[in-house]
Amino acid sequence: MSTYVYGFVHDDGSLDEMELSGVGEDAPPVRFVRAHGIAAAVSDAPQGLRAKRRDLAAHQEVLQRLARNHGVLPMRFGAVSEDDDTVAAELGRFADHYSTLLDRLEDRVEFNVKASHVEEAALRTVLGEDEGLRSRNEALRKAGGGTPAERMAFGEQVAQALEELKQRDSGAVVEPLAEHAERTAQGPLVDGCLANVSFLVHRDRAEEFLGEAERLRREFDAYMEVRVNGPLPPYSFVTSPQ
Repeated sequence: MSTYVYGFVHDDGSLDEMELSGVGEDAPPVRFVRAHGIAAAVSDAPQGLRAKRRDLAAHQEVLQRLARNHGVLPMRFGAVSEDDDTVAAELGRFADHYSTLLDRLEDRVEFNVKASHVEEAALRTVLGEDEGLRSRNEALRKAGGGTPAERMAFGEQVAQALEELKQRDSGAVVEPLAEHAERTAQGPLVDGCLANVSFLVHRDRAEEFLGEAERLRREFDAYMEVRVNGPLPPYSFVTSPQ
């Protein structure tokens, strides 16, 4: 049977005292594959694994439980290896890399922050700041909307102004939060978002980080939505050994 991998931790005796349940309908027990001072939390991989809410939650719970007392290198949901021996070989081959990374991420958590404009408020902002856009908007309104070509040209100008506003406001969110983090990682582009960034934060500064995020939410209320997800295992800061 294939082996499902949750993440890596430094090996110590306390792991054997943990009772963890894994992904799959039968919630198989989590065990540890050990090599060169590193332990991989694994379980039997269920057949036909899908990203169901139950299994996503089980995956996350294993990592959260491990992270309470250990630095952890989390794997994304769905990481499956051929068998335990293959996992052990991976640990042995790259033990130095994983050990160094575990030390670096000890007592660190990840917060993901997504920010997006309130559409009408952003539009009012660009029209309020650009006299040329305001004049063209008024001229088109008086002309009953203008020709299709005029409307298209105006729409392109507004879109460009909104994109520039996104760039400016992205910094207004990311820069203050980055002061409370050790590292940042840019997330994938998300439609409608002006920022999708993950922050690596020491546990001792987590409340400080969340307080700054709350201050930003209040400051930009009715103009921008700032959403915070975390604390999470530091998924975005796990680097491949190859």
